[in-house]
Amino acid sequence: MGSVKQYPPCVQVIAAFSADESVLDWLWKRLADHRSPIALLSRIYPFEESMYYRSTMGDGLKKQFAVLSDWYDPAHLSADKLLMHTWEKDLSTDRSFEVQRPINIDPGYMSMTKLVLASTKNREHRIYLRDGIYAEVTLAFRDQQWQPMPWTYPDYQRSDFRVFFQDARTYLAKRVSSVLRKPIVPPCQDTSQK
Repeated sequence: MGSVKQYPPCVQVIAAFSADESVLDWLWKRLADHRSPIALLSRIYPFEESMYYRSTMGDGLKKQFAVLSDWYDPAHLSADKLLMHTWEKDLSTDRSFEVQRPINIDPGYMSMTKLVLASTKNREHRIYLRDGIYAEVTLAFRDQQWQPMPWTYPDYQRSDFRVFFQDARTYLAKRVSSVLRKPIVPPCQDTSQK
């Protein structure tokens, strides 16, 4: 019988896209103020893999990722997805935006072996968490690189995205190593003459 263990060390990863870069800036500031400092922020990528969001979010969508610096408990993923959904709704009621949906926010987390994202959509490969939220393993770390799954969204299969996730995993590995590293104390040496 296997023994029950605590979850592995994880950091939270937030993906967001918008046609307005200032909205992305708003999100990163809000996360830093209310959640955790940002440890890594990706460059801004063009998000061109899907036309699905065009009708509500407009053209010229840009995507960006952040890794938060605090340790993350994966049990909070559903609550975080609901919180980000509330933040999205709050912005959508702001009439100063020309689009119906100014931002899409996707929280997830990274361990040394996987990148997990939350979703409100049920699919055969997603596991139900609670409160209408599901989780999926989007990327798996195998053979020393991030590998897509059969269901991985096309943008997460991009090599430039996976370069950022490699940097994020290196950051996580250094954090794990610093926690596990214990000072090496040399054995006591008897200097007395016998």
